[in-house]
Amino acid sequence: MQITKLTSPTDTSVPAGHQLSEKQLYDEINYRRSEKLTKKMLAAGLITPDECDKILAEIRKIFVPILADIW
Repeated sequence: MQITKLTSPTDTSVPAGHQLSEKQLYDEINYRRSEKLTKKMLAAGLITPDECDKILAEIRKIFVPILADIW
């Protein structure tokens, strides 16, 4: 029987191009919250699909989500 010791990598840093600033992180969080609330309003019949699209477009302008394209 062979036993192998598992170790964690010594360099766990994220490449500079992939780090989010504090503002970008909060923009992502606020975008997700706003998007979720808007979709709940749509599901509850409080807004129309057209209004939902307009609200989401405005939310994207305000918070400028970076990760929205990959979700």
